[in-house]
Amino acid sequence: MGMAQELHVLAVDDSLVDRKVIERLLKISCCKVTAVESGRRALQYLGLDGEKSSMGIDGLKVNLILTDYSMPGMTGYELLKKIKESSALSKIPVVIMSSEKILPRIDRCLEEGAEEFLLKPVKLSDVKRLRDFILRGEGDDDKLTDKKIKEACSRKRKFQDDSLVTAHDIESSPESSASSESQQQKQSKIG
Repeated sequence: MGMAQELHVLAVDDSLVDRKVIERLLKISCCKVTAVESGRRALQYLGLDGEKSSMGIDGLKVNLILTDYSMPGMTGYELLKKIKESSALSKIPVVIMSSEKILPRIDRCLEEGAEEFLLKPVKLSDVKRLRDFILRGEGDDDKLTDKKIKEACSRKRKFQDDSLVTAHDIESSPESSASSESQQQKQSKIG
């Protein structure tokens, strides 16, 4: 089956910084990520734009769509509605993200079929919870799929652990003992 056990998330956000953060969190959580900058690009990727040249579903199954609410051109809410109206895609869970906690907006998205509404900044715990939610909903062979994903995750983490770690990664990891060494080096450079 190859990498079929890796969950595939379509991340949609007009902010490059937010896209990179989401992409990193998803990759840490052992997900394959396709990041696009607009609702229209997401529709093209999913094959909902009416063009034959779309990359679409044939090649890669999308397990989750994670989209920002406030984007120019097409909001996350409008994207959600288009996905839920599509017979081919309506079963794909859609999660909306926003930096604004506007209750009527949140209610409207959930009523339209969003699985969840996340407040930005999205945290690693949010992403892991979403991944676990998708794993539970993947059909009758959940246990097998879950086991395969955990195995792939541990192999991937082993690889990541063996690879180079950037200074930013070290500083942002409170568990790392190297963090205090890094801070001491900085202080000695300043002083």
